[in-house]
Amino acid sequence: MAQSIYIASPEGYTGKSTVALGLVDLFVRRVERVGVFRPVSRSGDERDTVVDLLLGQGGVTTSYEDAIGVTYDDVHTDPEAALATIVEKFRAVDSANEVVIVVGSDYTDVASPAELAFNARVAANLGAPVLLVVSAVDRSPAEVEQVAELAAVEIAQEHATTVGVLANRCAPAQLEEVRAALTAEGRPGWVMPEVPLLSAPVVRDLMRALDGELIHGDEALLDREAEHMLVSGMNTEHILERLREGQLCIAAGDRPEVLITLMTAHASETFPSLAGIVLNGGYRPSPQVVKMVEGLGQRLPVISTSHDTYESARIVATTRGQVSRGTQRKRDLALGTFEQHIDADALMRTLDVPRSEVVTPLMFESRLLERARADRQHIVLPEGDDDRILRAASTLLSRQVADLTLLGNESQVRARAAELGLDLEGARVLDPATSDLTEEFAAEYTRLRAHKGMRIERAREIVRDVSYFGTMMVHTGKADGMVSGAAHTTAHTIKPSFEIIKTKPGTSIVSSVFFMCLADRVLVYGDCAINPDPTAEQLADIAISSAATAAQFDVDPRVAMLSYSTGASGAGADVDKVRAATERVREDRSDLFVEGPIQYDAAVDASVAKTKLPGSDVAGRATVFIFPDLNTGNNTYKAVQRSAGAVAVGPVLQGLNKPVNDLSRGALVQDIVNTVAITAVQAQADKAAGGVPAPHATAAADKAAGSAPAPDATAASAGARVPDVTASADKEIRA
Repeated sequence: MAQSIYIASPEGYTGKSTVALGLVDLFVRRVERVGVFRPVSRSGDERDTVVDLLLGQGGVTTSYEDAIGVTYDDVHTDPEAALATIVEKFRAVDSANEVVIVVGSDYTDVASPAELAFNARVAANLGAPVLLVVSAVDRSPAEVEQVAELAAVEIAQEHATTVGVLANRCAPAQLEEVRAALTAEGRPGWVMPEVPLLSAPVVRDLMRALDGELIHGDEALLDREAEHMLVSGMNTEHILERLREGQLCIAAGDRPEVLITLMTAHASETFPSLAGIVLNGGYRPSPQVVKMVEGLGQRLPVISTSHDTYESARIVATTRGQVSRGTQRKRDLALGTFEQHIDADALMRTLDVPRSEVVTPLMFESRLLERARADRQHIVLPEGDDDRILRAASTLLSRQVADLTLLGNESQVRARAAELGLDLEGARVLDPATSDLTEEFAAEYTRLRAHKGMRIERAREIVRDVSYFGTMMVHTGKADGMVSGAAHTTAHTIKPSFEIIKTKPGTSIVSSVFFMCLADRVLVYGDCAINPDPTAEQLADIAISSAATAAQFDVDPRVAMLSYSTGASGAGADVDKVRAATERVREDRSDLFVEGPIQYDAAVDASVAKTKLPGSDVAGRATVFIFPDLNTGNNTYKAVQRSAGAVAVGPVLQGLNKPVNDLSRGALVQDIVNTVAITAVQAQADKAAGGVPAPHATAAADKAAGSAPAPDATAASAGARVPDVTASADKEIRA
């Protein structure tokens, strides 16, 4: 039987969907199977948007049909029969999951004074404790507490238990007072602030409500929130005075000068970015006006409606937005608000949900974000002109995972972000072509590469390249790490690191690992992306680095040095290389559990291990797998990823003095978010270990300390091979 929590409220528009989304996200980090159930949903063919929102959150496997109990019509027709159906359908979801989030009715159908009582009856029959969500809008702390108390009494009368109260949509200045009022009697209580964007409708919903038609602009931009409304009935100068970011402007369709004014202001770098324009009255712009608007090159949606000004304004003002019908920005903001204001550990203790020992892919990814958020690092993203980078940056900032610098033309980067409905206000944007740092970086790069004949004039050109500029930021401590590669080759991303950051003392080679997230655990594969045919010494270094990376991310390292034979059963140059590498690891790191040569089946399967290597500390229990060459490693990780449904997180570079990580050119937004979090955790570890060599250490000192030579120093050097090899693989990672 699963642990369940029933989210109920005594009124509508309390923001239950935001709370439910936050709870689902919280639980998928801690348990393997999370279910969703909605006892009562709307009638008709329209899908329940709250259920769709929750089912869209990774880690929830409940089908839409299983997640719905009955309709409002069923409840109105025969409440007792409806209750019996709800209980029966819930049991199926309950039996298949460890935790079930139950979302009560939302008061948007035919509301009834007895609706809370009915929800309480349902909760009692499901055996689910109630998390009561109340609205704090326009209420004093005492009034919020009174509403909560009355609702808790009503819930208790139906024999259900209220385990806590969450006051949502609270004025930010009253958060502490409301929290104190809720918890005065010892009941667990939480408070979340009012976030206007979460209730803002998207332009697409407003167009539907207005019975409107898109006559100009990009349809994709209809999914931006309309944060404010302006009836543009004034002259030009007074309209311009009142423009705000994310505003929907309503104008008479027969006033072309207003349309031109608004489009020109939107195009201007000195005015806010608008969400859309509504032309009312049913009038269309003339062909000449359309030609002028098109010539501005803007994709701002322009909607035509037959409603008059008053009716258009009324419809826009009364159309309420939903988290489930918003953009990525709204979803990220909802999750970020929940994370910032809800003590997750306290809530878990209240609900008595133990943390699972199993580690699913979502658990691994969410724990990355938690660790990065606990000690925020500054990461530079050189590809500020890529939409995926902008979307990932918005997520990272909203969820406070890292501090960010994006490289690119600031006005263009911010304009594109605004166009996409993203909030990058918390990010710094630097243009290498105009930044004051360029001269400083050129001087430092000239010093670093003086032994290669570098001159300041050439250095100025080089450091204006985004990869070199970003790497110099990391080198000089102006950023803690760098993530790039969404739009550039691996060589372009990491070659500057070999020239500038160099390898850690005692490490002869830069390598990579993938975190292979299986259904119930995480394994580490190295090296599957960088080195084509490492020597025995390099293979040993890769194993030691991979074990350290595994430990850094809470994977207990038991290292399997893979080959086509196990133990002493085979011979040949390839097996001998692995055997020599294994002995070197044992000599250099006697504290590590390492076994090799060993076949994959003996490394992962306990029954095979008993036959082939009885008594081994690694066989049958390996967590870190070191492949003898790139051909074997790259094919194996792809085979496991595609055939076993594993999530491959990486590649994660290891061996550099400071963290720089490469993305696939096919990277998804979540891949970028994960890679930034990994880079931040690596930066945390570097700082905890006491830092790295000073930026101004000489090249000779670096070499004496064991650093790899610069990539162009020796044609046969590992550093020289790495960028070229990875580039030839053509970024197939996570494709």
